[in-house]
Amino acid sequence: MAQSKKTTPSHFRSPVVTILGHVDHGKTSLLDFIRKSRITSKEHGGITQSIGAYEVKTKFKDYHVSHLTFIDTPGHEAFTKLRSRGAQSADIAVLVVDAKESLMPQTIESIAHIKASKIPFIVAMNKCDLPDANPEKVERDLLKHNIQTEHKGGLVPAVKLSAKTGTGVSELLETILFMANDLELTYEPEGPARALIVETNKDKRGVVVSVIVQEGTMRIGDVLYTADGKQVKIRAMINDMGVNVKEVLPSTPVLVLGFGEIPEVGTIVSAKKPEELVKESSNASSNQPLQPAFNLEDVLNPPKEERKLALVVKTDSQGSLEALQQSLATNKNIDLVLAGIGNVHRSDVLLAKATNAIVIGFSVGIDPETQLLAQQEKVVIKTFNIIYELIEELEEVAELIAEKEAAAKNLKGEAKVLALFEIQGEKVFGVGIIKGKFNTGDEIEVFRAGNSFGKTKIVSLKFRAKTISEAKKGEECGMLLSPPLDIRAGDIVKCIL
Repeated sequence: MAQSKKTTPSHFRSPVVTILGHVDHGKTSLLDFIRKSRITSKEHGGITQSIGAYEVKTKFKDYHVSHLTFIDTPGHEAFTKLRSRGAQSADIAVLVVDAKESLMPQTIESIAHIKASKIPFIVAMNKCDLPDANPEKVERDLLKHNIQTEHKGGLVPAVKLSAKTGTGVSELLETILFMANDLELTYEPEGPARALIVETNKDKRGVVVSVIVQEGTMRIGDVLYTADGKQVKIRAMINDMGVNVKEVLPSTPVLVLGFGEIPEVGTIVSAKKPEELVKESSNASSNQPLQPAFNLEDVLNPPKEERKLALVVKTDSQGSLEALQQSLATNKNIDLVLAGIGNVHRSDVLLAKATNAIVIGFSVGIDPETQLLAQQEKVVIKTFNIIYELIEELEEVAELIAEKEAAAKNLKGEAKVLALFEIQGEKVFGVGIIKGKFNTGDEIEVFRAGNSFGKTKIVSLKFRAKTISEAKKGEECGMLLSPPLDIRAGDIVKCIL
């Protein structure tokens, strides 16, 4: 299957698709119908290789590609677990909704996870073969969650189908291809191989790892590296039909043999060594960490494009939830990523991890497994039993964010202290400029571990032995400061107008 893609014009690749929705609404039934539709009794006795993902060849010819790759792990928790590792696991999502029951709690959670991922999606209204199916109600209910389907004048495709009879499934597959055409998903076949781990196992063959290739061409004998620097030499690859293959192109799922240890699901393996990836990231992001650990300081210092306090809220009742939503709706500095009823679960933690949010629980429980996951993922969970205390604390944190955002707008320059030097009896601080610029005479404030500990002034800027008047983002220079402060390597200096 992989070989047929090599001749695709402009190197278009197949879309990777994930399916989400409420339990018993037909996610697995839909995947099973699609999977079985591509198999004949002549193909390997009708048995496919279980590898956590599989390819489907459609009958449609008028699109960039005719293949689709489905991740065989339906459910928003699996989807978000992959994303929480920093990997965009899918190009397109399919939200399955029972046309009889309409939106249910896990449907609403799935909507939050899809929106957080910022990938396009299609609504699949299942069980439309039943006499009491009401797809019109589904589309009306979706409007309450700001999802406007094409039938309601919006942009989200909605397909009526039955995973049991197969009616409408062909239309769904063509809708996915149409959406993929608009996305224009391409790849460079000769680039370094990179793959996402979607499933792991161990059997008589040793460690067996399922991956979806994301970039480049992966071949037998290739050496790949995990994020922690472990080396993997590919000794065999088996596709989802159980056939040994010599090379695999992007969007193709495959079993890989050659791992010495079981890697973590959701991590990336690449032909590039970790230090090369770090160097590239450093060059692209002004020496900022590749994936900084999440903590409360991150919440108070969000990236520039994130100007709100992101929250995943779980309450004990609908009444509590509505009261909270009403109180928080007027605060423009708060973004409710998810508001739901029930205990805090693993999926809530993973959603918070993926969206840089904190989890708020009101009169709800947290099981030990979820608490452990939160510690591992460095996700903050705060619980309350008195509603006004909850609202007051959230509003206080949101105000802090707003203040920091206002300060960021007035930020002229930011630099990190790299080293200290003595030149002709003068103490010079070597810095790397992270943002903006600095000029001689600027008043600066010095921060350590996020806390300000003093202000001083730039007396002189130097580049090597030469005195300069200005240093800009991406450059390094020496700063002479007065009055002197106890500045150390790792401190941050800022010039705020």
